[in-house]
Amino acid sequence: MNLRGALVWTALALAIAVPLIAAAQSPLLAWREPIYIAAGYAGIVGLALLLVQPLLIAGILPGIPARRVHVWTGAGLVLAVILHVTGLWITSPPDVVDVLLFRSPTPFSVWGAVAMWAVFAAAGLAVMRRRIGVRIWRLGHSVAVVVIVTGTVVHAWLIQGTMEDLTKGALCLMILGAGAWALRQRRVWRALR
Repeated sequence: MNLRGALVWTALALAIAVPLIAAAQSPLLAWREPIYIAAGYAGIVGLALLLVQPLLIAGILPGIPARRVHVWTGAGLVLAVILHVTGLWITSPPDVVDVLLFRSPTPFSVWGAVAMWAVFAAAGLAVMRRRIGVRIWRLGHSVAVVVIVTGTVVHAWLIQGTMEDLTKGALCLMILGAGAWALRQRRVWRALR
């Protein structure tokens, strides 16, 4: 691996590790149940995977089969969302039901629910890629990704929880920047028109 590759991987590792470490230092964790903490961390991991995905699709991460890893990272994102929602449901079923039915009074919940359904839609489209054709898949997947990134970033930003504001904000900005750049690089905007 050359110097550029080492710098890219180091920057990505720091971008993911620093928010995770900062969240682990949160005083709010002292009074939470382990399942709630695990659910919260599943959400943070899902957020971090949103930074990895566009870097893979744009071919920025050297030394790996980007397309294959993109698929596995997408599956990891689906799993992180399921663990996040399931853990929160175990600790507070009525709140999660309200979120899933869009009855929750908290704005971050609506953004999270929209992003969750978009994650499932993107995964479903990826599974059906050969049946629906590349053009429809690319358009649908790209629209879903825009909804996922936007919804997740707003969801994460509005939550006043274990993530520390500075590192959360930096990670969210990196996700938005990487997502926009990857879409532009892949010429997806032409397909959206």
